[in-house]
Amino acid sequence: MEKLVFLFPGQGSQYVGMGKEIAGQFSEAAEVFAEADRALGFSLRDVVWGGPAEQLAQTEITQPAILTTSVALLRVLEKHGVTPTATAGLSLGEYASLVAAGALRFEKAVCLVRERGRLMQAAVPIGYGAAAAVMGLETQLVEQTCANVQELGLGLVAIANYNCPGQVVIAGEAAAVDAALSKCAALGKRTVKLPVSAPFHTALLQGAGEALRAFLAQADFTPLRLPVVSNVTADYHTDAKLADLLVAQVSRPVRFEDSIRRLLADGYRTFVELGPGNSLASFVKRIDKEVKALSIENKAGLDKLLEALA
Repeated sequence: MEKLVFLFPGQGSQYVGMGKEIAGQFSEAAEVFAEADRALGFSLRDVVWGGPAEQLAQTEITQPAILTTSVALLRVLEKHGVTPTATAGLSLGEYASLVAAGALRFEKAVCLVRERGRLMQAAVPIGYGAAAAVMGLETQLVEQTCANVQELGLGLVAIANYNCPGQVVIAGEAAAVDAALSKCAALGKRTVKLPVSAPFHTALLQGAGEALRAFLAQADFTPLRLPVVSNVTADYHTDAKLADLLVAQVSRPVRFEDSIRRLLADGYRTFVELGPGNSLASFVKRIDKEVKALSIENKAGLDKLLEALA
């Protein structure tokens, strides 16, 4: 069996109907959705599979919904004897990584990320913050642009996600983000405002991270069975620092590119994204076009993966 890295996506990848097909065909996946309903005390399935999209987009719904879909796919792969030798996730996806590594039970994780979503959304008023992707500009130039905006007193803006070469996400106070985007656009680079409800992974959410600590203390973490790369350090988690890094993760940038480079340096060459969309697989290919990067979100993806691994 190849050395496999399972990757789990974060917020923004959700869509109405995700996971419905795989749950309809595999009882293991259906049970994960049923388990989420029992743990949360309401029918998450009804929202995920029936919408409306506006409700699914609420952060405290989005986060458990994506986690549940990812873990449902994980259970199906486990049934087929496909298990990871390391895991990583983008933001919220780090929690699915911890479930895959046996450090966190799913029923605890789904409640934990609901609280995480609630705290992150409540950290700043609606409309106060913003986020945007910047494409085709060297990372150092984006960092300098953000620093220049702050020096002008226009507010806080910083890189929130280091995704892959030529793509980062900036976030912060709305006016500061707009000013940084104008400077990037003046250099002829493409920018896209993102439909997020808060400036995630910036210092504006430090209070939300600290508030999450009390819920993490009740999560009953168990020793990691697999290597899991931390968003904050781009290095492997240790059991002793797990909760502290999850607190920091809320307000610190996601170092996804560096995380993948760490795994590449350790000899991993096959990456499988589990969950809605295929953004992480595309990021991996932009980091190293020679590696194998696949995504699975439905039966067709499962069949393609099993064929590729045969």
